[in-house]
Amino acid sequence: MKSPLMVFCLVLLFFSWFGLGQPCLAQTPDPATSLEEDDLNLGGDIFTDFNEELDAAHIVEEERFYRYGRFFAFNLGLGLTSFDGNRGKAYENTPPSYGASFTFFSDFQKAYSLGVEFSKHNFYVDQIVNKYASAPPGLIQVSMLRVFLAFRYYLDTSNLGTALTYSNPYFVTRAEYWYTTNKFVDQPSFAKDSGGGLGLGIGGGLEFPIKLKENYVNIEFLFHAVNFHDKYTQDYRPLSSNNYGYDDLTGNTYSVMAYYSMSW
Repeated sequence: MKSPLMVFCLVLLFFSWFGLGQPCLAQTPDPATSLEEDDLNLGGDIFTDFNEELDAAHIVEEERFYRYGRFFAFNLGLGLTSFDGNRGKAYENTPPSYGASFTFFSDFQKAYSLGVEFSKHNFYVDQIVNKYASAPPGLIQVSMLRVFLAFRYYLDTSNLGTALTYSNPYFVTRAEYWYTTNKFVDQPSFAKDSGGGLGLGIGGGLEFPIKLKENYVNIEFLFHAVNFHDKYTQDYRPLSSNNYGYDDLTGNTYSVMAYYSMSW
């Protein structure tokens, strides 16, 4: 019979061999835990995936614009320019107004234009007035030339009705310079009255395609706030209550233009 001491030694030897002889298995890291640790490390960017998605969407949009969009357009137009206030009371408009512009498209929704427009008007003063007390001015022809820099923003109508999508509505704002010349037809001895003034145009338009990416028709409506050089003139102020004239030539300006656009 084996002694208890021998049995104890055999058991101890068995467990020692079993514990030291088995290979150690490496612990497999949890992928989720690794990602969290990477994101929390100094210098890591938790928005990397989001930025990559934005960049990919931007690239897709640029490729779509290069394939289906327009880059430049040359525009020729006709229209009408009118006024309110005292200037509107004095002037008789002589349509049409003429226009020409060049447009650059940066993407599907934004475009920039540089252009020029011209309109003619006239008014008639058959009585002596403040500046012209020696003789009535008579018929006065007014020529208005303006140059402008415009920004257009096209509305996203992809999820709207077919009619709105087809009409391509847009908002437009313009920085303008108006140069006005008054010519005295009935009094050629009177010197011409000329001068310029800054203006701001705000409005909107519709753009109808004739042939996609090539030919379009634009209809544009604008309100203009212009600081004409003769806005507060008293040259045509009546000399008495019995005389006819204009205390000043204040008033706002409005225009509607139809442009034929050739794009490429």
